[in-house]
Amino acid sequence: MIPYFENSSLYHMKEMHHAGMAPIRMMANATKHMFSNPLHPMSYTGLGKQVAAASELLERITQSYPKPEFGLNTTEISGKNIDVWEEVVLEKPFCKLLHFARDTKRKDSKILVVAPMSGHHATLLRGTVEGLLPHHDVYITDWTDAREVPSFSGTFDLNDYIDYLIEFICHIGEGVHTMAVCQPSVPLFAAVALLNEKNHPCAPKTMTLMGGPIDTRKAPTQVNSFAKERPIEWFESNVVTRVPLNYPGFMRRVYPGFLQLTGFMTMNLERHVGEHIKLFNHLVEGDGESATSHRKFYDEYLAVADLPAEFYLQTVSEVFQKHSLPQGKLMHHDRRVRPDAITKTAILAIEGELDDISGVGQTKAALDIATGLKKADKKYHLQAGVGHYGIFNGRKYRELVRPVITDWIESHR
Repeated sequence: MIPYFENSSLYHMKEMHHAGMAPIRMMANATKHMFSNPLHPMSYTGLGKQVAAASELLERITQSYPKPEFGLNTTEISGKNIDVWEEVVLEKPFCKLLHFARDTKRKDSKILVVAPMSGHHATLLRGTVEGLLPHHDVYITDWTDAREVPSFSGTFDLNDYIDYLIEFICHIGEGVHTMAVCQPSVPLFAAVALLNEKNHPCAPKTMTLMGGPIDTRKAPTQVNSFAKERPIEWFESNVVTRVPLNYPGFMRRVYPGFLQLTGFMTMNLERHVGEHIKLFNHLVEGDGESATSHRKFYDEYLAVADLPAEFYLQTVSEVFQKHSLPQGKLMHHDRRVRPDAITKTAILAIEGELDDISGVGQTKAALDIATGLKKADKKYHLQAGVGHYGIFNGRKYRELVRPVITDWIESHR
């Protein structure tokens, strides 16, 4: 029998802290509403606005954030607003394959967007999907928070991830195009290589890799160095814990999303502190538009999901420590993944000039190891002036990156 309290203190501390802060959150919420109520005289004074703003900040930094909705209900095609709705086309224990159905008879190219399983929900790619919808028939992997998956559903590792992708690609059918954002670049590359090796009719037409850790030996970042400097046993002992009793995944071993979030926040702590100071000033000044924009971003960014421990540890070992894929040593179950087997799927590698998570050159390495592809079926795009998230979200993604993706897909349709 596995003892429940084995390495479970991390989650208990987090849950106790959240519960202990409940009275403070309630007080902050009440104060915020009191001093922003138009019937309260103090709400029109500088002091009252400052109290309301400080109360909102206190409430936000002490609460947990639920999984957001995609909320993509319309898109614009040929100058007309077109209805969009989500449909689950395939459901697995650890993932749902979502389709953004559009109310149009136009037959656009199908694209599977592989969202990262790295601590955030697939809704982090809302902007990515929104930019693709006017031009493509979009599917996305909506990974399930591991703490919500009952233990009787079994484990989930990197091999299972690749199996899921192969099944999703084949379910969508022939002629599909694929895109991986960040972490899933390695498992998608592996899935595509395996399909190409089998000469499978569902091997994708194209594969777009965006800011992915194909070869982290190139331009290693702080994230890469952290993973490389410690043995895998350190990660298993220090950051893997068990899901508490109050979740469906009770007893499941996970890498908690709140730890991943903590790591990302501390990497750019000054920036995040500065953004919250800006929110305070926006609220005091009555700049509702800027305050809403801040809330929207951080409601998404602070909503985190747990990763299955098996998947997390195998990814750290194979991708960040052993560099198995670029060395031709990555195994999928008992079969070696051969990068040179990719002969039918054209590859587009996209990187951000200022990316501090996947350094410049790590994604481009995919073009170098796919030696079976013709030069005409390989393309590299370095987007100037953007960091990791700017590759797939924001104005430069919409105006500069997305058109490159669409042109690449259409040229290999």
